[in-house]
Amino acid sequence: MVQQQVLSRADDLISLSHRLQQHPETAFEEHRAAAWLTEVLDDAGFTVERGVADLPTAFMATYGSGSLTVGVCAEYDALPAIGHACGHNIIAGSALGTGLALRAVADELDLTVKVLGTPAEEGGGGKVVMIEKGLFDDLHAALMIHPTPRELVAPDLLAMSARSFEFQGREAHAASFPEAGINAMDALTVAQVSIGLLRQHILDDERIHGVPEHGYEAANVIPSHARANYVARAASRERLEVLVDRLTKCFEAGALATGATLTIDTSKPAYLEMKHDPLLMELYRVNAENLGRRFRPLQRGDSAGYASTDFGNVSHHVPAIIPTVDIGSGAIGNHEPEFADCAVTPTADKALLDGAVAMAWTVIDTAADAVVRTALSSARDARIGV
Repeated sequence: MVQQQVLSRADDLISLSHRLQQHPETAFEEHRAAAWLTEVLDDAGFTVERGVADLPTAFMATYGSGSLTVGVCAEYDALPAIGHACGHNIIAGSALGTGLALRAVADELDLTVKVLGTPAEEGGGGKVVMIEKGLFDDLHAALMIHPTPRELVAPDLLAMSARSFEFQGREAHAASFPEAGINAMDALTVAQVSIGLLRQHILDDERIHGVPEHGYEAANVIPSHARANYVARAASRERLEVLVDRLTKCFEAGALATGATLTIDTSKPAYLEMKHDPLLMELYRVNAENLGRRFRPLQRGDSAGYASTDFGNVSHHVPAIIPTVDIGSGAIGNHEPEFADCAVTPTADKALLDGAVAMAWTVIDTAADAVVRTALSSARDARIGV
C-alpha cells in the first residue's frame, strides 16, 4: 500500500525534485522551495506551520494524532555558484514522498507524522536553530536520506566547526614606505603554511580546509585586510575542540609574526557527529535491500562518509538515521558541479522513490514492532523527564 502511494505520486515527486534543481536557492533564501513543498502538504491534509523557529523558510507539517511521533526531514537549500551539487532536491522529494505515503496509514498505526522543512544545511545550521526552538522535542525518531555516489546505511559523518578569521593590518606604499605597513595577507600566508604543516600531525579522519575571502589587486599597496573561512572536522565533538584549538593557533601565529590584529567569528553553529540508531538502521537496511538497493561496508581509509550535517545534531537529540542512496554518479562526488546534473537523472529519480518507500516502510515497522516502539517511547520519556 505504501509503495503504491509513492509510485502513484512518482511523477509529481520527480517533477518537484527537478524544479528544485532548476531553481536553486541558497541557505535561508529557499522561499520558492518551501512554498512548493508546503503547498503539496497543505493540499494533502497536513496541518502546515510556516516560518517555524523564527526561520522564514522553515516549516513543520503534521498529520495524525497517534502516540508515536516520527519526523521526516526535508532539505532544499543549494550551494552558492554550483546549485544542487549536493542533491538536496532529492532529499526534499523523498521526504515529501515518505510523508504522503505515511499519511495513508497514520491512523491505523497510531502514528503522528511530521515533515520538517529544514533550511540552510549548507553552513547555516537550520536544524540546530529548530532544535533550540523545541521543534524536535516531541519526536520519537527522525529520518532522512542523502544522495551520494554510494549506498551506505551508516555514513561516518563528522563533527564540524566553521569559523572566519580576519586580519587587520595597515596600508602603506609597498615600495616607498613598506616599513610603515602591516601586511594582513602575510599574516594569512603564515597561518596557511602553519595549517599545511599541521596536517601531517592530525588523524586520518580529521579534516581542515578553507578559502581566503578578501584580497587586494594593487601590488604596490601593503594589504591591510585579509579574511579566510575555515572548517575543521573530527570524529567527535571532543576531538573537534582540540582540532579547532590547534587551527586557531595557526592564525594566532600569523598575527604574532606580522603584528596584525586577529578577529575570529564563531557565530556559525557547530555540527555534531552523527549517531545512527541501531534499531532504525537495521530496519532501514532490510527495507532498502527488499527494494533492490545494495549496501557495501566502508573500507579502511575510505573517506566517502567524511562529510558533516546538522542532522548530526538531531541524532544527539532523538534516535535518528541518515542512510545514503546511490544516484549513479560514479566518480562524480557531492559538491562537484556535475553532481547537480546527476541529481536529475533517471537513476537519481529512482533513488528518490526508493528512499521514500524504504523510509516509509521503516516507520511502519517501527510503529508495528512493540519492542522498537517501547524502546523509542522510553528514550523520549527519559529525555523530556516523564
